[in-house]
Amino acid sequence: KMQEAYLLGHPGVKKKILHGGQGPLPHFPKGTKLVFHFQTLLDNFERTVIDDSRKNKRPTEIFVGKMFKMEVWEVLLTSMRIGEVAEFWCDAIHTGLYPMVSKGMRLAAQGKDPLEGQRHTCGMGNLFHYHSTGFPELDELMRTPQPLIFIMELISVGDPFSYQRESWMMEKDEKLKVVPSLHLLGNALVKQGRFHEAAEKYQEAVVLLRTVQSREMPGDEDYINLDRFIIPLVLNYCQCMLELEEYYEVIEHTTELLDKHKDCVKAYYKRAKAYVAVWSEREARRDFQMVANLDITLSRLVQRELNLLSERMKEKYWEDKESASDSGNPKQLVSTYLRTTGQM
Repeated sequence: KMQEAYLLGHPGVKKKILHGGQGPLPHFPKGTKLVFHFQTLLDNFERTVIDDSRKNKRPTEIFVGKMFKMEVWEVLLTSMRIGEVAEFWCDAIHTGLYPMVSKGMRLAAQGKDPLEGQRHTCGMGNLFHYHSTGFPELDELMRTPQPLIFIMELISVGDPFSYQRESWMMEKDEKLKVVPSLHLLGNALVKQGRFHEAAEKYQEAVVLLRTVQSREMPGDEDYINLDRFIIPLVLNYCQCMLELEEYYEVIEHTTELLDKHKDCVKAYYKRAKAYVAVWSEREARRDFQMVANLDITLSRLVQRELNLLSERMKEKYWEDKESASDSGNPKQLVSTYLRTTGQM
């Protein structure tokens, strides 16, 4: 039995070969059909089995380049030879959307419509109704992102042209359906203090929404609705960037939002916080003022922020003054004073 090893170039994935395959490693161009069996286990003492494809009549099939809910499965399968059986451990960052994938496969195995209950409602309308998956153990996984173990057996690798391209509409629905889960996963990672990974999930959701939006007419109802979903995701992303002290990233993304949505209070507030952090007093004051103008109920909060800002600038002024007098440089002192009082 081979030693467990991390998969090259894929952080958060470990592989153990249980049974070697035959022949060389196959080629996997986009559209290649992969046929395989899998078992999904919790990474707990009992190694609780969540799914087992051998219980279904036929093995599972996916097409390379088409697994945007579980990209990690492509990574796992394309590391295998035909006939190989391997066990993979995948960190929570890779498994967050597994409950949705599992639900779809379970319904399909029961001969039901995998898009059950979502097909006839307008794609946008039900985007943020977070449905239960209908399976308590999958709901539990949605709530607490965690590592999973996949035991895979690669049965066959088909030729790329066996893939019939589905319609763009279908893809649009698929993309939109992933968004709420990415959003929830981001929120769950934030609660765990994993801001970097949460930011990646929010960003992924924004990219999916913008891809769909790029096919709509600006000003069209769907286009405007998509914007409504993009804004909170961008703001969540910016909050993560504030936590990670990536202040210029916050300024860039909030400015882009405000170019399109002049009255987005939260964007002004987050940008103000970023300006404070990079000592841009004048810009910070202007943004805080906008917050108070747009939402009168926040004026006390804004006052508190402005007082803190004044304190911060005074402290910096005296610190700079000390270091200037240490170096005996009166010119530096004057320029520091002008800068901190916003006269420069």
